[in-house]
Amino acid sequence: MDEKLGTISPDVYGHFVEHLGGVVYDGIWVGENSRVPNVGGVRRAIIDHLKRVKPSVIRYPGGCFADSYDWRDGVGPRARRPRRPNFWGGTESNQFGTNEFMRFCQLTGAQPYMAANLRGLPAQTFYEWVDYCNAPAGATTLADLRATGEAASREPFGVRFWGVGNESWGCGGNFTPEEYTMEFRRFTASVPGHGINPLFIAAGPGSGDTNWTRGFFSKMAEKKHFGFYGWGLHHYSWNLSRGATDDWDKGKGDALKFDTEEWYEMLRQADQMDRHVKETWALMGEYDREHRVKLVVDEWGAWYRPGTELGKRYILTQAQTLRDGLVSGITLDTFNRHPDKVLMGNVAQLVNCLHSLFLAAEDKFVATPNFHVFEMYAPHQGAQSLRTIFEAPEFTHPRAGKTATFWALNGSASLAGGTVTLTVVNPHATEPREAAVSVRGASVKSARVKVLTAADIHAQNTFENPRGVVPRDEVEVAPRGASLLFRFPPASVTRLQLSV
Repeated sequence: MDEKLGTISPDVYGHFVEHLGGVVYDGIWVGENSRVPNVGGVRRAIIDHLKRVKPSVIRYPGGCFADSYDWRDGVGPRARRPRRPNFWGGTESNQFGTNEFMRFCQLTGAQPYMAANLRGLPAQTFYEWVDYCNAPAGATTLADLRATGEAASREPFGVRFWGVGNESWGCGGNFTPEEYTMEFRRFTASVPGHGINPLFIAAGPGSGDTNWTRGFFSKMAEKKHFGFYGWGLHHYSWNLSRGATDDWDKGKGDALKFDTEEWYEMLRQADQMDRHVKETWALMGEYDREHRVKLVVDEWGAWYRPGTELGKRYILTQAQTLRDGLVSGITLDTFNRHPDKVLMGNVAQLVNCLHSLFLAAEDKFVATPNFHVFEMYAPHQGAQSLRTIFEAPEFTHPRAGKTATFWALNGSASLAGGTVTLTVVNPHATEPREAAVSVRGASVKSARVKVLTAADIHAQNTFENPRGVVPRDEVEVAPRGASLLFRFPPASVTRLQLSV
């Protein structure tokens, strides 16, 4: 308890919404006249469930979609909004735009994080979007436009977080780091404040691309320009199907059909987040020695090959199993252990896409194991991160015809009031781990435990069986002297809340 690492930003428990497949339409937006229960067109089940995980921030509208999107298409009366090609295929109706998204944030208690089109639109259009969102009522022509249409709002939205481009090394423009640096400076040179200090987030690397980080920060150092908020980092976990090469979708493993070797490989990929955070942070510090710029991991999660979609139009939807719940636990624990480095995280994506918390189709809705992990970890938000030491022997497992080792237990801890929240992942597919839990500098008076696991590592939640993977009811465990003995089940995520 006497080694506090810093406050865990609630924003590391953020989310991501993109106009992609069934994320927005049918996932979130069903329309006011839908038979699906809704609040002003937004699916009620999403609102109710999100409130349980305290969604501090939601990123929108992309992703790769953002750099093909004109925000002006999605404002004003819906009947007048144009239909455009969607980056991901098909037609974008623009029935859900800036005002509808802001209403969604208000209903769930989240802050908006807007991603601007850097590839396809000029800096002036970005300037105008900030004006539209944040100008006081009646102050500008764009503030007047904000007050029109079915989702009209006279009051400003007060948007603080602004992403300047997305994956600008790839779908966001195929820039070199030097080219992107010039664009970033231009876009952020003069933006209307309207009493709010915009917090700019630059498009950082995918996983461990040190060349992109070095190129950007070295150019920014020439003008000593480190007055922006965050450096984006994307890391997707995928395990290659046996014998395959990393050929985008062809090389990825299956969401449901996997053996224990593929189980461990996916968890190993998720565990790489810790290395990416440390390496990127160290590289940033070579130029920004005061570390004024923090890390924003605004896309993360497991990614599998196609085959488990809800339907043809639900592209990049995938089944979520117990394995994905452990990926969530490993990643969130990593963020918790680095409160000085990571100030925001955005799991990709909220519903019907990749590492979703929810699956929804028409009137059907289910929460995935990822949702349950986010809910279990919610007490960490805003708490003081504590240094946590795990002493457990590593175990061996098969990997590519050989053997590899993996840690036996890992996690994170935080303190809020008189309660220590300890979250622990046991990655072993079949073996439990018994451990003694002690809190240095304090005694444990009582403990409550909640565990997420299942008898089958392939278990999932479906529309037909929504309780295939759910946490066991919370139970009280009595401490024994100065420590607490607990047997962590195999393939599990556990939360212990210790009264100290």
